[in-house]
Parts: sequence; C-alpha cells; structure tokens
Amino acid sequence: MILTKLGHAARALLYALIGLVALQVAFGEAGEADKNGAIHLVAAQPFGSVVLWIMTLGLAALVVWQAREALTSGGRTRDRLESAAKSVFYVLLVVSLLGLLLRGKRAASTDSQSQDVTQALLALPAGQVLVGIVALGVIALGVHWIHEGWTKKFMKDMTGGGETVRRLGQAGYIARGVIAITAGALIGQAAITYDPDRAVGLDGALKSLADTPAGPWLLVAVAVGLVLFAVYCLAEARWHRT
Repeated sequence: MILTKLGHAARALLYALIGLVALQVAFGEAGEADKNGAIHLVAAQPFGSVVLWIMTLGLAALVVWQAREALTSGGRTRDRLESAAKSVFYVLLVVSLLGLLLRGKRAASTDSQSQDVTQALLALPAGQVLVGIVALGVIALGVHWIHEGWTKKFMKDMTGGGETVRRLGQAGYIARGVIAITAGALIGQAAITYDPDRAVGLDGALKSLADTPAGPWLLVAVAVGLVLFAVYCLAEARWHRT
C-alpha cells in the first residue's frame, strides 16, 4: 500500500512537470511537453537520479496494482480493460526510466513513437483503415476522460477529499481528454493523407493546441489542467482505495 501511494505521488510529479513544460512552450520556450521531457527535467536536477529511482519504484508498484485489478478484480469488463491499459502505460514509463538510469539511454519522444507505429501500420494491408481505427480509439479515450471529468465518476474509488478534490480531478480529466482528442484527430489526418509524419504523441498534441484560433491560451488552459491533475494525483495517494 505504501508503494502504491508512492506511485501516485510519482504520477503527480510527472504530470506536474509535463504541465510546466507545456506552459513554457505556450510562452515560446523550447522543450518536449511529454513524459520524456519531464523525466529529463528531473534528471538534470541535483539528486535527480535518486528521485528517478524512487519514481521507478513507485510506478512499478502501480504496474503490479493495476495488473492485479485487471486479472483478479470482480469489476466490469470495461474497468478491467482500463486497468490493463494503465498497467501497460506504467510498464512503458518504468522501461523509459530504467533505460535512462541504467544505460543513460534517452527514450524516443512520444511523437517519434507515434510516427513509428503509424508508419508500421500503414505498411500493412488495409493500413489506412487500421490507423483510422487507432485514431478513433484515441478520440474515444479522450471523450471517455471528458465524460469521467464532467460526471465526476473518477471519485467512485476515493474515500475522501471533498469538493476541492472533485474540482481538481474534473479539470485534470477534461484537460487529458482534450489532449487525447487532439492527438486522435492528428493521427486520423495521418491515415487520410497516408503520411505518418502527421501522427503525434502527447508533445505534438499539446503544441498543436497553440496553433488553434484560440492561440497559445488554449495550450495554457490545458497545461494548467495538467498541473491541477497532478495535485489530484497527490490526493489519490492519500484517499484512493487500494
């Protein structure tokens, strides 16, 4: 249980840093507004490697917890699939962290990873259809997160926190939903144009928000939402049922 709480705290740090980098990007500074940018921001600080080892331990605990939920919980199939997806996501984070800590190897950006996957899919028979399905899946995930935030369903596993935590979670889930819908739309463009370079990950999705008619202020709003979600993750460390 203590390690799971540590994992929620590590997740909070990750989202806080992504949000802060996204704010810097909104005001014209360079940087990768994704998990890799956040990891390397930590690594550059004094005692950064110690913090990364602690984050790795906590995120590994989240892998075990979510895998257990997926395999042994009596919840709905959708909830178990969501737990399995979260487990895979945390595995990828742990692998990225271990690659940096043990071999000094910088992981590819989420944009590069998305482009590589899209290119591989486009090379398959009916590749455009497959990429289109992926795009729709990412958009559906974004809609799901916005629905979770709007209806406050994310509070069902919280044992406390009150209205403040609900508001933090709402802002965070809606911000994540906007990012996912943006990424899904750009992956869809890659399918339509048969151009894998149009596919993006978290970094590209965030940066593309600055090119909308709302300008950088939409990116600022979403970045603030990610920082608020980080605070919600700290509340999860305190009140989430494990």
